[in-house]
Amino acid sequence: MTIERTDKEVIIRLPVSEDTEEIEQLLKYARHKEITSKSKATQEQIDELVKEVKKGWWEKNRSRLIKNA
Repeated sequence: MTIERTDKEVIIRLPVSEDTEEIEQLLKYARHKEITSKSKATQEQIDELVKEVKKGWWEKNRSRLIKNA
């Protein structure tokens, strides 16, 4: 692996033999860090959003997952 830094970007070169799934996970993590670094949300706001999303998902999928629901 080689890492090169220019004025505008960081370039990472990996051999083709590297595991594609591991590289994808690394890239997803890097993207997550990039996006969340700009967030001004508090942990409390994030927790509330997670709660709302989970509730909405459960309401949409409850009947599919529980018989006679």
